[in-house]
Amino acid sequence: MGHFLLVTIQVDLYDRLALNLEADLVQMVSKTGARGVLIDISAVSIVDSFMGRIIGNIANMTKIMDAETVVVGMQPAVAITLIELGLPLTGVHTALNVEKGMELLRKKILVDGEADNSDDEDQPGDGAE
Repeated sequence: MGHFLLVTIQVDLYDRLALNLEADLVQMVSKTGARGVLIDISAVSIVDSFMGRIIGNIANMTKIMDAETVVVGMQPAVAITLIELGLPLTGVHTALNVEKGMELLRKKILVDGEADNSDDEDQPGDGAE
């Protein structure tokens, strides 16, 4: 979606699938020049320490590649599990849903043409012609 990659995880990820997701996402950020990655985990009901680390790794890798990562749709049980496992997901931004996640990405990344240029506009009486 524009300068962002949108990933929807529809099933609980097993180790091999999670590793493939990690590799594919980093590859796509590089290939597309994406400035943000939004990962929708609203369909995920179970998360383990490995999956938590994979999400953290994705955020760290994309950050190195000049992209932000936002995880949306986290169910309360998943959030509780991540904290109980001692995985605070440092560097991972979160939002309640896709709409709020996209808004957060837009705020975090000033994309050409999306930045508010109202301060640069000529105002009457400022001497600009």
